[in-house]
Amino acid sequence: MDLDLIPDITMHGQDDPHQRVITKRPPTVGRLAALIHEHMARPADWWHLVRFDAAQPVRTRLDGTEDIELWLTVWPPGHRTHLHDHDATPVAMLVAGELTEVAISPDGATERPLRINRARVFARKAPSGSPGEGRLHELANPGPTYAITLHALPARGPHAAR
Repeated sequence: MDLDLIPDITMHGQDDPHQRVITKRPPTVGRLAALIHEHMARPADWWHLVRFDAAQPVRTRLDGTEDIELWLTVWPPGHRTHLHDHDATPVAMLVAGELTEVAISPDGATERPLRINRARVFARKAPSGSPGEGRLHELANPGPTYAITLHALPARGPHAAR
């Protein structure tokens, strides 16, 4: 029996045991969340990069992968983003503090707190890209202390859905 004809069950996403060139696809939401979880398990690798600014969030790019950007964000108390949508599908995880998402859709507005150590997937804009057709949202830190989040999103590049 020729075992080369049997698919390799250990293949990971875009690996090809036959070394064929295949089209690179953006990372899945699961890969984005997994990378955040890996970094959450190793705070010694990034905690020294935490910076506090009472006037605005501090965003620091961390080492991601070739196709994933990873960001550390420190949110000051009372800060609120503007209403926006995303070109890609980012995933975020609350590390410390409080953060609330208000999502606006054709069905109305929904307010949900982010939970520590729980991945939150933010929907990307509608395919047509018309304002108001996608899922708009804003993030706010309603608490009296700083909030810290990790964010992962597809890297900018020819394969990225931007």
